[in-house]
Amino acid sequence: MFVHQVYFWLKNADNAEDHALLLKGIQSLNGIEPKVYFHVGAPATTNRPVIDTSYSFSELIIFNNLEEHDNYQTHPLHLKFIEDCKDLWSKVIIYDAVDA
Repeated sequence: MFVHQVYFWLKNADNAEDHALLLKGIQSLNGIEPKVYFHVGAPATTNRPVIDTSYSFSELIIFNNLEEHDNYQTHPLHLKFIEDCKDLWSKVIIYDAVDA
């Protein structure tokens, strides 16, 4: 299993249009196959010192293996998303994980 977790920070977090554009862009990535699971999220209302709620959106994709992940990275929909949305975010952090 290969887990791909992405966190996005909007440049203009209070801008409703930018918010909607980035959300739509991230959701478009669900069209890329194969994958096991796809989820787009926003910060939960949990509040503990160890929780970072400063991001705007999260994306979680679970692939069967590294090869599926690598194909996702070069997929035309993924490349279009980056081109269309890269000016909307100020920061992106990615955590990739495999079975321990």
